[in-house]
Amino acid sequence: MPVRLLILGDIVGRPGRQVVQQKLPGLVKEHNVDLVIANAENVAGGSGITQNLFHKLRSYGVDVVTLGDHVYKKLEIVPTLESSERILRPANLAAGAAGRVFTVVTTNAGVQVGAFLVLGRIFMSHLPANDPFATADVLLQRIPKTCKIVCCEIHAEATSEKVAMGHHLDGRATVVYGTHTHIPTADAKVLPKGTAYITDLGMCGPYDSVLGRRKDRVVKHMTTGMPHSFDVAVADVRLSGVLVEADEQTGRAISIRRVEAQGQNADSPYDADDERPPRPAGGGGQQPSATRSAGV
Repeated sequence: MPVRLLILGDIVGRPGRQVVQQKLPGLVKEHNVDLVIANAENVAGGSGITQNLFHKLRSYGVDVVTLGDHVYKKLEIVPTLESSERILRPANLAAGAAGRVFTVVTTNAGVQVGAFLVLGRIFMSHLPANDPFATADVLLQRIPKTCKIVCCEIHAEATSEKVAMGHHLDGRATVVYGTHTHIPTADAKVLPKGTAYITDLGMCGPYDSVLGRRKDRVVKHMTTGMPHSFDVAVADVRLSGVLVEADEQTGRAISIRRVEAQGQNADSPYDADDERPPRPAGGGGQQPSATRSAGV
């Protein structure tokens, strides 16, 4: 039997967390999923992650949590980043940055799966990042050769950078997938040398929004230039990701297809015990771009 990986896009706020809680167990059972990976850098009020939310996601069935340019927005996550093999920071940050740069976990069937992520550098300014291509090359050498199945996430703004990473790692990684822009792309495919690829998974969160944030607030900011708090939206909540099948002997992908599940509208955008609403955007200093203001 092939190894089946379910990889979920950016989980946004309480709506995203709730749809994962509602839909993930059924998807795992329906598709006989061996391992679940999810990006959760936006789960805490739309920016960052807390220790409490990390453990909630793990309890829902997420095996490996990845982050992104908002990795340190909630500093309380740092001890967890340093102690748990189930949460990853971007690998191409400074060497002294807190957190693991890759992990290898074993499925219930005894198959090893490696995972890492890198930040893109085009139009990305939240964190200084080293060359993602060179970093990926180094990590592929560090991951044990006994681990044939390797997942690479590129958390990036530019589609060109994501596509280039897919071709750069074709035949060397099992799957290369993009996150960060919250919009699912229609290019899921297996590349010529056996690497599954998609430019962006989309998000687990409210799609009646602008990238997960209230559309009225974002539109008002874009049309007036005035500060507005980009609160997380609550409607048309969906889970979005891909299901990848891979050969455990060779590490080559057999298939990749998009997975989407409709959830319920959220009763609140925030978890009061561990989240606080974002500060208004555009309130002095350098004017943020639309996507960065939206916490993407």
